[in-house]
Amino acid sequence: MKEKEQQKLIMAVLNGEDYEDTIHDLTQNGFFVTVLNSSGGFFRKKNVTIMIGTDESKCAEVLEILKVNAGVREKTTYQNVTAPGCEQMSLVPPIPIKKPAGGITVFIMDLCSIEKF
Repeated sequence: MKEKEQQKLIMAVLNGEDYEDTIHDLTQNGFFVTVLNSSGGFFRKKNVTIMIGTDESKCAEVLEILKVNAGVREKTTYQNVTAPGCEQMSLVPPIPIKKPAGGITVFIMDLCSIEKF
């Protein structure tokens, strides 16, 4: 008799801006995702906690999808430069500024079983 593969529960806390693409990619690759709205961190930004139950052999695939869609990366924003007293009129085109974006915290736990009814 074949031994059943170890099951894992992956809980990931990610930035609220990243969750739609992340969930889309996970479901497109056959993973079932449960979404929990949460908040926390600096400035109490919107976070989303997702739960994914999967076989141990598929954990690396889930982690790669999470990393690609919600991992730390640089985001370019544009800052207007104005002279004092002339806030309504910019003297030069907006300046690109690179800022860190994204980031994800992942918890991986052993499960006894996953049941779907």
